Amino acid sequence: MTPRQNRHRDRAGRGIPEATVARLPVYLRALTGLQERDVATVSSEELAAAAGVNSAKLRKDLSHLGSYGTRGVGYEVEYLVYQISRELGLTQDWVVAIIGVGNLGRALAGYGGFASRGFRVAGLLDADESIVGQEISGMTVEHTDRLEDMIAGHGVSIAVIATPAGAAQGVCDRVVAAGVTSVLNFAPVVLSVPDGVDVRKVDLSIELQILAFHEQRKAGGPDGFAPLAPAEAPAGAAQYVETVEA
Repeated sequence: MTPRQNRHRDRAGRGIPEATVARLPVYLRALTGLQERDVATVSSEELAAAAGVNSAKLRKDLSHLGSYGTRGVGYEVEYLVYQISRELGLTQDWVVAIIGVGNLGRALAGYGGFASRGFRVAGLLDADESIVGQEISGMTVEHTDRLEDMIAGHGVSIAVIATPAGAAQGVCDRVVAAGVTSVLNFAPVVLSVPDGVDVRKVDLSIELQILAFHEQRKAGGPDGFAPLAPAEAPAGAAQYVETVEA
């Protein structure tokens, strides 16, 4: 059993909810900010405010780690950073490969936050011959023909897919077949993976659409506009609405 599988089993054994796991990086970011300001201890109320959650939820989340703070003192920032980092697996290095070196892939390659958070980018790969061989952020882009060799040679744990939608599933199938069980997907497509493979999807267009929804509500919402008559609606609009509502 791999260390990753052990960690999943241990986490399940302690009964840490996935919603709590999703909030741990937010707490860690807030705590790191406190560390940078040389703050030694923090109350649950202060940490909750910095993380954007209520204090009761924060205390319950941290209790899953065995951290309850000290009444009248709060939580020791440095130790809580260690606890959360250990739970998230950040006390060891994780090797990352970025597949797809367009504008987004280049931006990810140059992101300085990977190394400081326990992630090491081992390589960049692309299928475009005009990109292969370029130097980007100190790394030479290699052809995707070498994907399996890179995964095996560098012990890649996480694959970041930043390819066009049409290529993403094929790339995902290859990285999974090569033994990678964690995928961060930036391609605008839903990937199909077998059991035991974790996929996190980042879709900027969806996030923008959600923000547009809230902006519309703040401006009065669709109720403030007269509904379009069928003849006025754009072609295909009814089908689109039916698909979204389904």
